[in-house]
Amino acid sequence: MAGAIASRMSFSSLKRKQPKTFTVRVGTMDAEMEFSCEVKWKGKDLFDLVCRTLGLRETWFFGLQYTIKDTVAWLKMDKKVLDHDVPTEEPVTFHFLAKFYPENAEEELVQEITQHLFFLQVKKQILDEKIYCPPEASVLLASYAVQAKYGDYDPNVHKRGFLAQEELLPKRVINLYQMTPEMWEERITAWYAEHRGRARDEAEMEYLKIAQDLEMYGVNYFAIRNKKGTELLLGVDALGLHIYDPDNRLTPKISFPWNEIRNISYSDKEFTIKPLDKKIDVFKFNSSKLRVNKLMERQRLAREKQMREEAERTRDELERRLMQLKEEATMANEALMRSEETADLLAEKAQITEEEAKLLAQKAAEAEQEMQRIKATAIRTEEEKRLMEQKVLEAEMLALKMAEESERRAKEADQLKQDLQEARESERRAKQKLLEITSKSSYTQSMNSSTTALPTDLPSFNLISESLSFDFKDTDMKRLSMEIEKEKVEYMEKSKHLQEQLNELKTEIEALKLKERETALDILHNENASRGNSKHNTIKKLTLQSTKSRVAFFEEL
Repeated sequence: MAGAIASRMSFSSLKRKQPKTFTVRVGTMDAEMEFSCEVKWKGKDLFDLVCRTLGLRETWFFGLQYTIKDTVAWLKMDKKVLDHDVPTEEPVTFHFLAKFYPENAEEELVQEITQHLFFLQVKKQILDEKIYCPPEASVLLASYAVQAKYGDYDPNVHKRGFLAQEELLPKRVINLYQMTPEMWEERITAWYAEHRGRARDEAEMEYLKIAQDLEMYGVNYFAIRNKKGTELLLGVDALGLHIYDPDNRLTPKISFPWNEIRNISYSDKEFTIKPLDKKIDVFKFNSSKLRVNKLMERQRLAREKQMREEAERTRDELERRLMQLKEEATMANEALMRSEETADLLAEKAQITEEEAKLLAQKAAEAEQEMQRIKATAIRTEEEKRLMEQKVLEAEMLALKMAEESERRAKEADQLKQDLQEARESERRAKQKLLEITSKSSYTQSMNSSTTALPTDLPSFNLISESLSFDFKDTDMKRLSMEIEKEKVEYMEKSKHLQEQLNELKTEIEALKLKERETALDILHNENASRGNSKHNTIKKLTLQSTKSRVAFFEEL
């Protein structure tokens, strides 16, 4: 009996000692944080806590990564943290990293913290050579990184050697040329000085805008085999699925945009891709690692969720903007009506005043004539003369009074004309404001119509846009088109200037290149550049053929 009681006490004591929390360490690109997590927490609980701590709202780009058996994996949101294959020792370590990369950073990234984390991650990937970057572009990117860190260039502060301890260029680039650190610093500083006036977030965004056009930006690579057993690489990014030769991660052999893919599924080590066109047979490939298959499937599902969330945010923003435009249109219409009423009243009053002024001027002229007639009358007696002088004086006073009144009324008429002109100008501005609103509404509604390619189960918000009807003339559309064309021209001129700068630097340092140190990626990039092939036009060319022919080509590789 005593033994049984002792056994129960020992078990109860052990039960009480079991920990209810565990320590987690989360590293971002520029900080480390530690949290005390409850044993029952799921991945989403920890992920939400990290995002709240960072003040991050654009959560859909990111995830918590951990390493197990030399393979990276991502924390599942719906699974308990400790049910993952995470290391058992505390603190359990995760890395808060971007899982998905925006195709257009300037349009897709809103928060400064999101942009900053992307900048740091992409910068590290370029320096670690996980993203290939040509030498001349590396120098330009380095100059924006320096602007982001140091602010505006000041020759009195940023003296020779101030970048000596900074890691700014990939080691591959440094080893490729017979150039000293001072020579590299000189060229980076020359571009750095041109970035004066850019704030940190602006410099980081310029960095991302250049980096996003690099061939390996945002691409996750997976080793696969087609049904013939050919070893290939599958690249997954924001644009779609791309098939690469294992020795060439820059130029895909085949591409399938996301809008051509209906579904992706896997079983064991086999992946099945179902094209959107149901007449085309599915195509399959194998991956040697089941964990990679699961990782890709999670990436696909997360990408779909991200697109849905972005669509919902776009819908909410459009609804809010359409309501705002409706209110602005109502106010503009009311202002226009008031302006028209005021203008009509002022026009009527000005006309009456002008007629009164003309009448008074006529009476003044008649009084002047009467005065002259009286003066011409012979004055026979002193009495008549006195009476005549009095009449003349009265006539002169009347004429003066009439002239003054006529002048006053003329001034009043002029003032009313000026008021009328101002009213007409106010009316013009009100119409212009209404025109601007209709322009914005037309653009917003075009965005609304473009969302039809998004998931079909999203709530409709067409009724709101239909409640706004404006008379949008051809001339207004031409004006809007001209403004858009002007922006395009300015962007092209800026891009042309940038390309000229890059070509100048490339030519300048070409003589210092050690050809024998060129890597395979250097050679491939130079070949692409000589043919005029860029990341986007290469993918565009690859997708000109039918999906069916591309599937057949993949299976025959």
